[in-house]
Amino acid sequence: MFFCPATAALILVYKENKTAGVTALLTRSFDLKRIQEKIWYAPIILLMPGIFGLSYALMHLMGVPLPAPQFSPLAPIVLFAAFFIAALGEELGWSGYAIDPMQERWGALQASILLGFVWAVWYIVPYMEAHRAPGWILGQCLFTVAGRVLTVWLYNNTGKSVFAAVVFHDMSNVCWLLFPIDDTYYDPCVTGLIVAVVAAMVSVVWGPRTLARHTKMPE
Repeated sequence: MFFCPATAALILVYKENKTAGVTALLTRSFDLKRIQEKIWYAPIILLMPGIFGLSYALMHLMGVPLPAPQFSPLAPIVLFAAFFIAALGEELGWSGYAIDPMQERWGALQASILLGFVWAVWYIVPYMEAHRAPGWILGQCLFTVAGRVLTVWLYNNTGKSVFAAVVFHDMSNVCWLLFPIDDTYYDPCVTGLIVAVVAAMVSVVWGPRTLARHTKMPE
């Protein structure tokens, strides 16, 4: 299911623009040149580790008996490489194809929430197959929708870079799996609320219409 969004996007762009459309979409996988202000690499790479670290601290303050994080220095690198392919398979569809026409119609925040809702529903079946509790699924859906708002915020502020969305998506997956122990103690109700608060702050500061500093962004 990681590659269904990209597959659907490639089929649709082929119908619209044939091989040229497919090539253009695939080229956006590594569109680093769009990220002109390098300061944006800070939230792209560090925001999710910060959120998960805060989640760990809050759970500790709440009295949850959490073990200390334990993983080898190599683990984040291996996970990042593995999840990059999966994140690319999704973001070529969600960011590379779907979000721009949605933003033009509804604005950035509303489009983010709508796409995030689709993204969340997309994962409900595997969550149920993994025997996750209803509360866990609800919290994870909140995390997913709010996470999409943050993804679009970063996408819009990096010249609409799909690569930026992929790396941010990738970091989210890496942090989730590194949460003690192999995500056993991960509580999406806590983390999802933190992500929702951050997304709300971003929406207020950058504006719900564009989630960006400028009302017009490069195509």
